[in-house]
Amino acid sequence: MKNKYIASFEQAQIEGKNVPLFRAGDTVRLSVNISEGEKSRTQIYEGVCISIRGEGTGRTITVRKIGANAIGIERVFPIYSDSLEKIEVLRRGRVRRAKLFYLRDLAGKKARIKEIRRPKASNV
Repeated sequence: MKNKYIASFEQAQIEGKNVPLFRAGDTVRLSVNISEGEKSRTQIYEGVCISIRGEGTGRTITVRKIGANAIGIERVFPIYSDSLEKIEVLRRGRVRRAKLFYLRDLAGKKARIKEIRRPKASNV
């Protein structure tokens, strides 16, 4: 049971952010705002969403990408954070579970996720 003032504050924060629909298994590209001293820049982080957890403003996603020398890098991003500027869904993955932690043990072609193919529109 949440306090009604906290719930209305969280709702106001959620309405101000445009978040696309995605789920675990989708490849996403995140634009992260990084501030170093007085300067700020946007860094792109692209990888597979392996989990979504939480609710409301506390909702987070874990994104895994393969870095240099085939080392897996995972980062947790709060979806409604001010440092997260934009979320793009690049590919839709075909998976059968909500948490893809088994990808941590796989490497190479075994770590691939099949893409959901959309049917082509006919001109009839």
